[in-house]
Amino acid sequence: MTVLGFHASHEQLPPSRLLAAVQHAEAAGFDAAMCSDHLAPWSVRQAHSGFALSWLAAALATTSLRFGVVTAPGQRYHPVVHAQALATLAEMFPGRFWAALGSGEAMNEHVTGDPWPEKAVRERRLVECVDVIRRLHAGEEVTHEGEVTVHRARVWSLPEEPPPLLAAATTPESAAAHAAWADGLITVAGEAESLRRIVEAYRDAGGRGPVAGQLHLSWASDEQEALRIAREEWSNGVIRPPEAWDIAFPEEFDRRSAGASEEDIRAAVHVSSDLSRHTTHIAGLLATGIDALYLHHVGEEQAPWIDAFGERVLPALRVGA
Repeated sequence: MTVLGFHASHEQLPPSRLLAAVQHAEAAGFDAAMCSDHLAPWSVRQAHSGFALSWLAAALATTSLRFGVVTAPGQRYHPVVHAQALATLAEMFPGRFWAALGSGEAMNEHVTGDPWPEKAVRERRLVECVDVIRRLHAGEEVTHEGEVTVHRARVWSLPEEPPPLLAAATTPESAAAHAAWADGLITVAGEAESLRRIVEAYRDAGGRGPVAGQLHLSWASDEQEALRIAREEWSNGVIRPPEAWDIAFPEEFDRRSAGASEEDIRAAVHVSSDLSRHTTHIAGLLATGIDALYLHHVGEEQAPWIDAFGERVLPALRVGA
C-alpha cells in the first residue's frame, strides 16, 4: 500500500507548533512524514524557517513515524557536516530516517557569500557531495578536491545501516540523471501525467528504491477561503524552476508573485473545499506508481485539515487501494 505522509513546512510555522502538528498527524492516521530544510521562507508573510536537522531529532523522538528531509549539500552545508548530521539521526533512530539531496536554491545558499554557481556546476557539486557522504558513512577517511574540498575527514559515530540518500528532481531529465546514484526519488506531485513521466524516466534509467511525491494542497470548508489560503500562503508556487532556484530573497518571491491569477494559483496548489475532489485527485497521483505521497496543506492552521483528511480522505484512499 502506498505510504500517505504528512509534509512539515518549516517556512510556515514556528518549530514548536510544527512539532505539535506532526504529532497530531500521526494520531490522525498519517503513515510517515517529511520536512523541508530552508534557511529563509519563500515569502515574508510566511515568516518562519526553523533548523530542520535539529527539529528532526525532536520529531523522531516524539513520534513513531518514519521521516525524511529534502536538503542540499555543498554550500550552506559542507558535505562532511551533512554526513555527520545524517549519520547521527540514522544512528539514534535506525530504519526511520532518509534524506533527499538536491542541488540547492539561492535563497538558502547565498548567505555563505560564495558565488551562486550555474546549474551544471551545482549538479557536479551534488554528485561529488553524494560520493563524499557515502564514503564517510562507510567509515572511510576522505580527502577530496573538486567542486568541494575535503581534508582527511572521518565520521566517527555511524549507524549500523547508513540512511538512504534519495534524489530530489523536478523534471524527467533530472530524474533520469540522478538514477545513477540515488536510493530513491522525490518530486513535486502536481498533475498525474507529469508525475508519471518523471516516475517512468527514473525507472527507465535504472533508478532503484522508492519514488515519492509531494502535493501542495489547500482545503477549507469554504471554497473562497481555501483559495485565499493558497494565495496568501503559497503564491510563491507560481514561480517555477529554473527561475525559482536563482532568487535569493523572500521579498523578491513576493514581488514576482504579486497579482498572480486564480488560474496560476490553482495550477500551483490543488485548491478545493470538497474532500471528495481531494480524494479523487490524490488517487490519480497514486495510480502513477509512486510508493509514497506526502500531503502539504499550505495554510498556517494545520489542525482542521489534519482532522478532516484523517477522518475522510485517508480511509477512502486506503479502501480504494
